[in-house]
Amino acid sequence: MTDSPGNIKACVFDAYGTLFDVHSAVAKHRQRLGEQGAEVSAMWRTKQLEYTWLRSLMGDYTDFWQVTSEALEYALDSFAIADADLHRDLMQAYLNLTAYEEVPAVLQQLKAAGYITAILSNGEPGMLSSAVEGAGLDAVLDKSLSVHPLQIYKPDPRVYQLVIDEFGIEPQEVLFQSSNAWDAAGAAHFGFNVLWVNRFNQRPERLPAKPQYEAKDLNHLIEILKLD
Repeated sequence: MTDSPGNIKACVFDAYGTLFDVHSAVAKHRQRLGEQGAEVSAMWRTKQLEYTWLRSLMGDYTDFWQVTSEALEYALDSFAIADADLHRDLMQAYLNLTAYEEVPAVLQQLKAAGYITAILSNGEPGMLSSAVEGAGLDAVLDKSLSVHPLQIYKPDPRVYQLVIDEFGIEPQEVLFQSSNAWDAAGAAHFGFNVLWVNRFNQRPERLPAKPQYEAKDLNHLIEILKLD
């Protein structure tokens, strides 16, 4: 049996890779990319994250939509794919990513149990709104918090502070979920209780602070909170 954290009031989720499958955009156009599809998708995601960190360090913020577009440009160029229509269609697909299978039911159970449910994401507000609406999650999420007003990306501590300021709660009253090990470390370092949703059996990061929990999907959250 998993030990439960203390007085949890809010369950907060990273969006991309945690609630939404970032590789589902390429999957929708796999025939156009052929055998390179998986590699293109992986590079797109890698460069997307790298650009958020680098722009934060450079003090040259631009929104996540542009970062995502520039990362896709890099990925396509790396595979010698020069197709403006494909770039446009992949970006459009990114606005309507597929939610992971367990997500709707888990969020519904949390809402029924009275927890605050929210997204905390690098995503630009319009991107998040489109993803949430497209996946039919509007009714089970109280808020989508974006880094955009801060003009800085995760894992800057000011991003995690957004949750505290929005809901008037303490860090120890938050249970944060992310599939990104670096994000899980950043949230734990800030003081959140953290579940690392290790969907792809990755190795843990060598960073200060560790997530208290680890699982392959969000169903484990129900066990942590003893809702089953």
